[in-house]
Amino acid sequence: MQNRIHTPGPVLGSDGVLLQRGYSTQAVLTFNRDAIKAPPWRVKEWDFYQVSNDQYGLQMTIGHVSYAGDISVKLFEFETGKRYDISNMLILPFGRLNMPATAEQGDLTYQKKGFLMQFQVVDGERRLICKSAGNGKQLPIDIDIRLIQPDSTSIVMATPFDEDSRFFYYNHKINCMPANGFARIGEQEYRFEADTAFGLLDWGRGVWPFSHEWFWGSGSGYAFGKRFGFNIGYGFGNTSAATENILFYDGEAHKIGQVHFDLQGGGGYMARKTFISEDGRFEMEFKPIYDRYTEMKLKIVDTHCHQIFGKFNGKAVLDDGTVIEVKDLVAFAEHAVNRW
Repeated sequence: MQNRIHTPGPVLGSDGVLLQRGYSTQAVLTFNRDAIKAPPWRVKEWDFYQVSNDQYGLQMTIGHVSYAGDISVKLFEFETGKRYDISNMLILPFGRLNMPATAEQGDLTYQKKGFLMQFQVVDGERRLICKSAGNGKQLPIDIDIRLIQPDSTSIVMATPFDEDSRFFYYNHKINCMPANGFARIGEQEYRFEADTAFGLLDWGRGVWPFSHEWFWGSGSGYAFGKRFGFNIGYGFGNTSAATENILFYDGEAHKIGQVHFDLQGGGGYMARKTFISEDGRFEMEFKPIYDRYTEMKLKIVDTHCHQIFGKFNGKAVLDDGTVIEVKDLVAFAEHAVNRW
């Protein structure tokens, strides 16, 4: 039985401990950063957007792990492996980025030395902007993308960690946002059209242990002419109260059971995999096409992530028993191991 949160209230109590544990399909709780009682260097906050179609993907991040921050643009082509990585690393940002307390309102802006990145939130729409004239080390950038958010449903998680009662992860993920716009990096332009491209938001606020490992998968597309998406994953704390596994179809959310997957086993990351939920409502074969591998080693910090993009084929079963046949949906599944 998974606990669904219905009662509004703060995420944390006066002691810095989660007041409710579980999931919701809208933001019911209110994040209160001032209530955090853990050491400040354990706080992590990020807004991560991904916009992709069947040919290429764009990722834009504003975030920090207290003692280091990341303002980055990443763009990559699945077939050729061509990629751009533009990153501004910040030293000891802690709370200076003024991250919004909710994913549903509040613009987020970083601007310094001719570099601008901004995430705007308005009713039913989000706008992603990045502009830079470039320099000897970085190419000029001009990005302007609008994400239409037609649905109110999403997956919101309030999850504790076993290492310390003051550790938690409050996470809001939004799928199925049709995308329109462009990304120009140097002389290369990439276009996104709403009938073939979707945006994803991963909004996270929390206090984390130094070492952890997670698996995450997400996809958005069309099935029978309607918006379809999924979110699967585990490793983001103690999920005994609820998991983040969920389906989205035509604006409605459909909660499913646990989905365990081993990306590195069975022939390695680029081998075909199978994803099956414990309730049988998510059964997919996964054929990898691109491994967006990233790593960072900086003194005690050591992070590794294989984000594997590929084609999902199989079925998803809605709450009423309707079977959604999924054919060649380009989405991703990732494995991250972090010491940060």
